[in-house]
Amino acid sequence: MNTADQYVKAIYLLQQMENGPAATGALADMMDVSPASANEMIGKLESRGLAEHEKYKGVTLTDDGIVRARDALQTYCIIERFLSNVLEVDEFRAEARELEPVIDGMIADRLDTIIDRNSECPDCFDPETDACKYLDVCGGAEAETETEAAD
Repeated sequence: MNTADQYVKAIYLLQQMENGPAATGALADMMDVSPASANEMIGKLESRGLAEHEKYKGVTLTDDGIVRARDALQTYCIIERFLSNVLEVDEFRAEARELEPVIDGMIADRLDTIIDRNSECPDCFDPETDACKYLDVCGGAEAETETEAAD
C-alpha cells in the first residue's frame, strides 16, 4: 500500500463520518500532515482520476477512488486483525498504521489466509474507533460478537 492508498482510505472514511465531502483540514489531521501537504496529494489524486476537489466544500472520491479506498481499507483491516488476533499485539492500531504503507497486496492476501476475516469486510470498519467492529477494542467482546454474527 502506498501513500495515495492511505489518502483515498482516509478520504473514504471522512466521507462516511461527515456524510459528504471530506474537509481538507480534517484530512490533514487524519493523515497527520500539514494542510498544504494534504492539498498537494489531493491534486495528485485528482490528476489520477481518483478524487474531485471543490474549493471550500471538500474532496470526494470518484468511483475508481472508492474501489481503491475499499481495497486499501480491507488491507488495513487484514493487518489489524492479524496483529490483534494472531500476534496478540496490544497496540495493534498503531502498529497497523506503521505497517500499512509497506504491506502489499500479495502479503495482505497471505495474511488473510491466516485470519478469520468476516465477509462483511471492509464494511465492518468503524472509523470512530479506527478498527474493525469485530475486534475487541474495549475488552472481551470480540468472541461474543463473532459468535452472535455467526448465529
